[in-house]
Amino acid sequence: MASDRPGAGSAPCFSSASPVPLAALNMRVRRRLALFLNVQSLVAADWATLAEELGFEYLEIRQLEAYPNPTGRLLDAWQGRPDASVSRLLELLAKLGRQDVLEELGPSIEEDCQKYILKQQQEESEKPLQVAAVDSSVPRTLELAGITTLDDPLGQMPEFFDAFICYCPNDIQFVQEMIRQLEQTNYRLKLCVSDRDVLPGTCVWSIASVDGWWWSSQMIICKARNVTSRPSLHSASLQVPIRSD
Repeated sequence: MASDRPGAGSAPCFSSASPVPLAALNMRVRRRLALFLNVQSLVAADWATLAEELGFEYLEIRQLEAYPNPTGRLLDAWQGRPDASVSRLLELLAKLGRQDVLEELGPSIEEDCQKYILKQQQEESEKPLQVAAVDSSVPRTLELAGITTLDDPLGQMPEFFDAFICYCPNDIQFVQEMIRQLEQTNYRLKLCVSDRDVLPGTCVWSIASVDGWWWSSQMIICKARNVTSRPSLHSASLQVPIRSD
């Protein structure tokens, strides 16, 4: 009997089979496995016996009988269950005494497992490096801490401004005049000017988002000459609230 053969009842050791799901087995292995198990025999376990070991009920097995390749349908149906793995399949084949199947298909099964593992490793190495959540909410990283020259590097006490000046480099003279009239007069406002107050190397999008929403209560936009007429200093200064303190 098959159970009297050396090694019967114990699954052979395949180095790659343990963590691999059943989906790793390709069509070649499945078809060759079906050639062994589709044949009903009084002395060897067939697909129906394997189905019982896998936990399939009587009515489920009767439905599989209607297919020309019941072993293939059995593997497809079992593949969607949590315990479907290559190691489990090898374990049950050894338990049923089908050492002939293990000896014949062992190298092909090992090859499929190796291919599956290498593919998973390759896909893992090609994943982009990024934060877990990318959205427009409050940043969860420290990339926005310590942006200005007087910022707390740890981000505990950020520097605050009355307004953020959004301007084009061509309008720097206009911005300088705005600084003189709004900061050095009775207004005593504190403006955030990127060329003066922001540390070099800071991302321009970080500057715009933080300045516009956290550090200041208003944003002053200086439009380019070729788009519309330049705003006057009088109209720009009226948009900036005077601090109550």
